[in-house]
Amino acid sequence: MKKKVIIIGAGTAGLAAGIRLQTLGYECEIYEKNDQIGGRMYQIREHGFSFDVGPTIVLMPEMYRELFRFSGVNPDDYIPMTLLEPMNTIHYPDGYSFSISSNLPKFIGQLESFSERETAGYLRYLSDVYQRYIIAKEAFLEKSYRKPRDLYHFKTLHALIKLRTLNNAYSSISSFVEEDKLRKALSFQTLYIGISPFSGPSIYTIIPMIELLYGVHYIKGGMYQMAKAMGKRFIEMGGKIHLNHEVDEIIIEKGVATGIRVGQHMIKGDLVLSNADFPWVMKNLVKQPRDKGKYTDKKIDKMAYSSSSFIMYLGLNKKYHTTVHQIHFASDFKKNIEELFQGIVPEDPSFYLYSPSQIDPDVAPEGHEILYVLVPVPSLHRHRIVWDDDMIMKLRNLVIHKIQTIKGFEDIENHLVYEKIFTPQTFESLFHLQFGATFGLKPTLMQSLYFRPQATSRKVKNLYFAGSSNHPGAGVPIVLMSAKIVTDEIVRDHS
Repeated sequence: MKKKVIIIGAGTAGLAAGIRLQTLGYECEIYEKNDQIGGRMYQIREHGFSFDVGPTIVLMPEMYRELFRFSGVNPDDYIPMTLLEPMNTIHYPDGYSFSISSNLPKFIGQLESFSERETAGYLRYLSDVYQRYIIAKEAFLEKSYRKPRDLYHFKTLHALIKLRTLNNAYSSISSFVEEDKLRKALSFQTLYIGISPFSGPSIYTIIPMIELLYGVHYIKGGMYQMAKAMGKRFIEMGGKIHLNHEVDEIIIEKGVATGIRVGQHMIKGDLVLSNADFPWVMKNLVKQPRDKGKYTDKKIDKMAYSSSSFIMYLGLNKKYHTTVHQIHFASDFKKNIEELFQGIVPEDPSFYLYSPSQIDPDVAPEGHEILYVLVPVPSLHRHRIVWDDDMIMKLRNLVIHKIQTIKGFEDIENHLVYEKIFTPQTFESLFHLQFGATFGLKPTLMQSLYFRPQATSRKVKNLYFAGSSNHPGAGVPIVLMSAKIVTDEIVRDHS
């Protein structure tokens, strides 16, 4: 008889794990609080505009494709992708712009415009970090940690030493290149997972390496098409999704997870897999202290959290010529990032622009453009910033003013026909992200690997977890890896 798995949350990991488990003969039902699937891979569709709400950058495309191949179908039938060229354009406060190409001969020419010495340093960086990436993937990212010996044995500790994780990303990059513009271009990507390049572990310098070696891709229709494709495949395989069903409790009887409570309805299952944000789940869905283990409410409050996001979704009735992805650095980037983790809303913010309508006519009405503007801001952890109308409009006007300084965008405010803004409080309420931390728990050294919440509950039998606050961490490809890990753990326990 098939074992029934109840999955809390139709986010990336919940959908991906559901597909994997259905493939392996389990019976899965997903309960999702919102009116659409995807979790943070959400979508706003209004007035002919289609905005990706959360993730926008497709890295490691094979991780996306592998999920569909595993389930027995051709991924190109579900998520057709295009390689972006250039990958992104970086703008510096002195007016200099730098387009990063995934075409290596072209990119070498761009690097040589700095100097041959800087180019040689960049190539040394690629070689060094690629070797570290292989070690990390094989020794750490693709495995689960149930017991201390999974980390504390010679082979693992030797691999950990070889990773050289004690210095930060910016310092690590600085050992290869001297030009500050290149250092910033190779370190800002830690913000993709909500940590500072000036304090985040140097292993995260793998992100720009992944961009260059594997390319940045675009899924036609936007990132939400990945969520739709996963939902479609899951249902094709017999899975069930219940939207607008908020889970109020994980039912635990004598140390065993036996189902969930939705309102007054008890729903039984053989296993419970939570894809909701782990800190929020432990505070709100696991009711008894004995079942929380070390993740007491007090510990959850003391853990370190990633940054959050202030995102503006803008619909424009004019076409603007730009690249799909752009980064704009603050005048003092280091100060901007330091303030971000001190709870200070930036007065001179760095920001990211995403405009898929440059290459995809389906996301905006004819003759129109969409612009997604993300400003990293502090989470609500320890800094209870109140995002009232005055605060929102102040930052909104500041960012619009900065966009107007970009050549070609001087008249942007005159062509705004649609506008929506998400703040940390939006992410906290809409997605149940603890403290509105957009990327979940911060991946510090003491919140990584064995020390990060794992796929298997250490206190409750038949209770499992997947998502960005669980091992191996944040970012869509890594969360897809989390889904694979939790599937392997379930099979290990119940095959």
